[in-house]
Amino acid sequence: MTAVQRALILTPLVILGCLFALGLVHRPEIAGQAGFRFWALVALLWLVAVAALSGLSHLRPKNAAWRRLAGLAVPILFGAFLFFLWEVIVVGAGVPSVLMPAPSAIASRFAASIPVLRDDFVQTFAKSVLSGYAIGCLAGFAVAIVADRVPFLRRGLLPLGNFVSALPVIGIAPIMVMWFGFDWHSKAAVVVVMTFFPMLVNTVAGLASAGRLERDLMRSYAAGYWTTLVKLRLPMALPFIFNALKINSTLALIGAIVAEFFGTPIVGMGFRISIEVARMSLDMVWAEIALAAIAGSTFYGLVALIERGATFWHPSYRT
Repeated sequence: MTAVQRALILTPLVILGCLFALGLVHRPEIAGQAGFRFWALVALLWLVAVAALSGLSHLRPKNAAWRRLAGLAVPILFGAFLFFLWEVIVVGAGVPSVLMPAPSAIASRFAASIPVLRDDFVQTFAKSVLSGYAIGCLAGFAVAIVADRVPFLRRGLLPLGNFVSALPVIGIAPIMVMWFGFDWHSKAAVVVVMTFFPMLVNTVAGLASAGRLERDLMRSYAAGYWTTLVKLRLPMALPFIFNALKINSTLALIGAIVAEFFGTPIVGMGFRISIEVARMSLDMVWAEIALAAIAGSTFYGLVALIERGATFWHPSYRT
């Protein structure tokens, strides 16, 4: 029997075993005082899950749709098993919720707090993140075009960009709050600062990636600077630009949430996290973290999807 065949047999058994263990751990006689036999069952499930996932990782269906499904199956099952371990360890060992709530408690709090989470999402993501991300990336791209045209500006801005990128957001956020007030505008300003220089540095590097042979070919066609920029250098720079967009998609959310710790209206992900930590309501804190993770992952995925459509022809993507 091959490893793939064993995986196809073991995977349903692991799923059924995990469901059985979840049912056991929530029984009053086991929750908080699980014994040796229960932990032996969890350890056995862990070993079988490793074998199943190892076999699934070698699965290579000939059909493209099945191949994509197989590629998604391993990370999804691996993540689900980690949540299973989190649940059974916290509930079975009786870990206090003020230290680490169980995923089931977090999910319940998430579902019960949809209106609050929606308002926090609108304040932090829809207002601060998206506006700051758009302004910062567009400004960084525009300045990179100018810096590419003006050599002394490029030499002066790139070291400054590396310096500013190393500045901690907790040092920038209070200054922006003092300058732009406590509403979302100051958080957007922090996002602009955090996203401007990654876009600048990556775009300048991308514009310089066009080879000498290609540039000589454009000159042989009597192409000027702007024609060469549009027809050759910007297309060659697209992987670098999208790399900056993907980096900034996560930096923007982190910057906005951290900035809200230093002053904000009574709404926002960062505000909610700081308040609920003070109240020892860790399930709500984790619900906000889950919301931020979902929003950030979705944003990153959208940028990556756009990149796939825009750079399918580029050698760096095809290889």
